[in-house]
Amino acid sequence: MIFNKKRLIFDGAMGTELQKLGLAAGELPERWNILYPERIASVHRAYFAAGADVVCTNTFGANSLKYSDGELRDVIEAAVRIARAEADAAGGRYVALDIGPLGKMLAPFGDLDFEDAVAIFAETVRIGAACGVDMIALETFADSYELKAAMLAVKENCDLPVLASCAYDATGHVMTGGDAVSMVALLEGLGADMIGANCGVGPDLILPTAKTLVEYASVPVLIKANAGLPKIVDGKTVFTVTPEEFSKDAKALAELGVSALGGCCGTTPEHIAATLCAVKDVPFTPVQNKNYTLVSSYSHAVRLGDTPKLIGERINPTGKKLLKEALRSRNISYILAQGAEQAEAGAQILDVNVGLPEIDEAAMMKAVVCELQSVLDLPLQIDTSSPEVMEAAARIYNGKPLLNSVTGKRESMEAVFPIAKKYGGVVVGLTLDEDGIPDTVEGRVSIAEKIINTAAAYGIDKKNIIIDPLTLTVATDRESANVTLGAVKAITERLGVSTCLGVSNVSFGLPAREKINSVFFALALNAGLGAAIMNPLSEAMMNSYRSYLALAGLDEACADYIEFANASAPAQTSSPVGELSLSEAIIKGLAAQAAALTKKELGARDSMTIINETLVPALNTVGEGFAEGRVFLPQLLISAEAAKAAFEVIKGSMSTAAVAKKEKIILATVKGDIHDIGKNIVASLLENYNYEVIDLGRDVSPEAVVKAVTDRGVKLVGLSALMTTTVPAMADTVRAVKAAAPDCRVMVGGAVLTQDYADMIGADHYAPDAMEGVRYAEELFGH
Repeated sequence: MIFNKKRLIFDGAMGTELQKLGLAAGELPERWNILYPERIASVHRAYFAAGADVVCTNTFGANSLKYSDGELRDVIEAAVRIARAEADAAGGRYVALDIGPLGKMLAPFGDLDFEDAVAIFAETVRIGAACGVDMIALETFADSYELKAAMLAVKENCDLPVLASCAYDATGHVMTGGDAVSMVALLEGLGADMIGANCGVGPDLILPTAKTLVEYASVPVLIKANAGLPKIVDGKTVFTVTPEEFSKDAKALAELGVSALGGCCGTTPEHIAATLCAVKDVPFTPVQNKNYTLVSSYSHAVRLGDTPKLIGERINPTGKKLLKEALRSRNISYILAQGAEQAEAGAQILDVNVGLPEIDEAAMMKAVVCELQSVLDLPLQIDTSSPEVMEAAARIYNGKPLLNSVTGKRESMEAVFPIAKKYGGVVVGLTLDEDGIPDTVEGRVSIAEKIINTAAAYGIDKKNIIIDPLTLTVATDRESANVTLGAVKAITERLGVSTCLGVSNVSFGLPAREKINSVFFALALNAGLGAAIMNPLSEAMMNSYRSYLALAGLDEACADYIEFANASAPAQTSSPVGELSLSEAIIKGLAAQAAALTKKELGARDSMTIINETLVPALNTVGEGFAEGRVFLPQLLISAEAAKAAFEVIKGSMSTAAVAKKEKIILATVKGDIHDIGKNIVASLLENYNYEVIDLGRDVSPEAVVKAVTDRGVKLVGLSALMTTTVPAMADTVRAVKAAAPDCRVMVGGAVLTQDYADMIGADHYAPDAMEGVRYAEELFGH
C-alpha cells in the first residue's frame, strides 16, 4: 500500500460542500448518492483536480441505524461507484470507504451493546469492501470503545488497509477522555495502518495533538483539521480559516512529520490545493518504529520501560478468602472497592485474576473487567491460564491490556499469540517451557529469546512483550533470588525488553514476609525491573518503591517521595467498603455502596439533608473536576449513576410531595441529526439534579419542539447538534421557540458549536459540556 511511501493528500469536507449545492438542513447526505450522483461526483472531481491522492466516499453516516438493509446497500454501492469513476478518470488515485460513528454511546454508559456495534459497522464494511474501495477510513470518532468496535468490524470482514482517526478537542482529548497516546496504543495494537486526528478544532489547535501522535506512532499519521469553527455571516454558516491560513499550518504539520494531510468541516478544494502547494517542498520521511511498550485504558497509556511501574495484585483469589467469597457470590462491589483502594495507593496497573474452579471464569472476567473500567481509569492486566478467558476479556477491553501470560511452551504460544495479534496487548512471557523453570540465568534468558522470536513470527513486535523471569521462594533454594535478579538484569540489557515480577513469591513459607519482600523489591528495582506485581497497600513495599525512585534520580526534586512520606500510612484493611463515606462512594461511582450507605444514613439524617448536604455537593465536586479537565466523561456518568442509586433509596423513604421534581426541561437533537450522545448525557445529569426531563429524542423538527414547549409550559429547552449539515436546523428551532414562547430560554450545545455561533442564532446560553447545562439550569431557576 502507498502508506509510508510518500506524503498523501486527502480530500476536504463533503458535507459543507454539499450544503453549497443545495443540501437542506436535516437532509441525509448519503441519499444524494442516488438522487444527485453528479453533484457528488463534482465534489470528488474538484478535490482530485486540487491534487488530492485520496477521496472519501459519501458514506460517513451510512449504517443500519439510519437506513434499511436495501437502502443501505444502495447508498453505499452508489457512493463507491461515483468515487471510483472519478478516481479512475483522474488516474492513479484512491478511494476510501468513509465510516463515521453511530451516534449512540456504548454500554456501560449508553444502551448500545459492544457486539451490536461491531455488527452494525461490519455490515457497512462488507458492502463497501465488495464494491472495490482501496482502503477503509474510520473518521471523527470520539469514543475509544466505539472505535475499537469499528476496527474489529474492519479486520474481521475485509483485508483492506484501515486508517483510524479521532476528533480531539483543544486539550488533546476525545469526548470520552482518551488522550492521543492512549489512542496510539489502542489503534496500533488493533492493527491500524494509519492513525489520525480530524474535525474537532482548526489547524492551529490541532498541532499539539499531531505532535504527540507523530512522537508515539509507529505508523503514518493523518491530520484533517477543520477550517476553524462555524460562524454566521449574512445568515449563512461559514468557516473562517482561509486556504492560505490553513496551508501555513499544514506546512507546520508536514514539518512535524505528519505523513498525510487533508481537511474536514469547512475545507474546500481551494484549501486542499493550497495545502499541496505549501508542503510540496517539505521532505517526506518514512515513519520509524517507536520502541515504546504501552498499555492503556480508555483515558491514558502507561509506558513500561521508563520508570518502574506498580501492578496491584489484590484482585487475585489466591490466598484471599474474602475475594473468593465475593467471586462465588458475584459481589462485584467488593472487587471494585479493592481496585479503587489500590488505585488510590499508587498502583498504575491492576492485575485481574478471577480464576476459581467452581465459577464461570470467562463470564466473571468479562463482568469484572467491564465494571472496573466503568469506575476506574487504570489499565488492566488480564491474568488467566485459559486462552478462552483471555480472548473473551481482550475482545471487550477498552484499551490495550497486559495479557498475563504466555510461556515458552509451544502449545502456550500457539494459543496466546494469535489473541495478542488480533486484539492488541502487551504479553507477559514467563521463562518456563516444556523442561520447566531453568535454575540458571542463561536458561531463563534463552526461553525469553524463544518467546520474543516466536512472537515476531506472529507479527508481534518485541516492544509488545515483557518478560517475567519468575520469582521463586528462597525458603527452598537460597540462590533462587540471585538467579531471578540476574535474569532481570540480563533480559533488560541484552534483549532490550522490559521485565516484571510477582515480588511476594520470594518469601513464601517464611515468617514476617513483608520484610523479605520489600528488600527483594528494592534489589529487583536496582537490577532494572520494569514492573512489579505487588500490594500497593503495603507501607514497606511503597517505602522501597518511593525511596528507590528518589535515589535513582527518577523522582524530580523528590516530590513524590516527600508527598508519600508526609502522608499517613495506607489503610491496612480487608474491608475498605465499610470505610467509604456516601460522598466518596458517589465521587468514585460505586453505585451499590452508595445505595447501602444511603440506607445507613437515613437512620441518622433526614432525606433532604442527605440530598442537599451530600448528594448534590458530591455531584458538584465531580462536575468541577470535569470542568477543570481532571475528570472525564465516563467518570462523570458513573458518578451520576451512583447518585441516582442513592436517590432511589431516598425516594423510597419519602412522601410523594417531598420528592416532587424541580422544573421541566425539554431536550432534543435537532432535525436531521441522529447523534444523541451529548443530549443523553445532559439528560442523565439533569435527572440526577432532580429536574423533570422531557426527552424528545433525535431528528426532532422545530414544530415538535414548539408544540412540546407550549403544551407543557416549559421554560428551558436544550438543543443538540453534532453534524455541520444540521447546524442550520438548530437556528430554525431557536427562532421557532422564541416566536412561540418568548419567555422560554434555549441553551445549545454540540461538537460543532461555539459561543459566537450560539449568540448569532439567538440562543440564550451556550453549554460546551453537560455540566455547564446543569449549571445554567440551576442558575436560571435559582437553585
